[in-house]
Amino acid sequence: MRLRELWVECLIVAIAVVGIFMPGVGAESLQSPTYRIDESSIGTSDPLDVQSNSYGLTSGTGDIGVGNSASSNYQVNAGSKTSADPVLAFSVDASSTSFGDFSPTSTAATTLTFQVKDYTTYGYVVQIYGTGPTYNGHEITPMASTGPSQVGTEQFGINLVANTSPANIGANPDNGEFGNGSVETEYSNANNYRYVSGETIASAPGDSGETNYTVTFIANVGPLTPGGSYKVSQTLIATGTY
Repeated sequence: MRLRELWVECLIVAIAVVGIFMPGVGAESLQSPTYRIDESSIGTSDPLDVQSNSYGLTSGTGDIGVGNSASSNYQVNAGSKTSADPVLAFSVDASSTSFGDFSPTSTAATTLTFQVKDYTTYGYVVQIYGTGPTYNGHEITPMASTGPSQVGTEQFGINLVANTSPANIGANPDNGEFGNGSVETEYSNANNYRYVSGETIASAPGDSGETNYTVTFIANVGPLTPGGSYKVSQTLIATGTY
């Protein structure tokens, strides 16, 4: 009997769960008996040219001249203006992806990427929720244990690292210059996959900057897997840890 080709769409929904309390913060103008600067940002983003009979000031430090400068009478932080508010932001590059056509003689794979920005005193965890690809009541079996792709055996799994099997696919977390995110152990083994709904797949400590994660999805079908258009929805939740 000829198995019909299978097609899977993977839908990712990103939700950032954040709970932050910050007390009110006040900022005073830079001033002395002979001058006052109401706009306390000196840099290319906010050029200043202020004059009086007692003083003159023209900003020209630029973004390469950033940092703190202080004496017993004044203090200035130079550079582009950034918000001091705590931020936990979460985004997904695409809302869906496709495995294309399936065959019991080869593994199908696809990827999605998401980013977490964490500029808080606290860390975060990212969890995944969902099921295996399903069609007409039949679910391709999620991999409850970490293991390799096995052609011809029903499997649905993920990891968040670079792989060479079933192909050169996926990527390790990209922390850029200041990021500090990491993949949980169960999902950090190259060429090994797993899927347990509700598990934590990535995390980071406080003030961990920006990390780009790549999720690799694999799916295998068997000779008797019913043919049809399989779909699977996944929900990613980033939660601040307090």
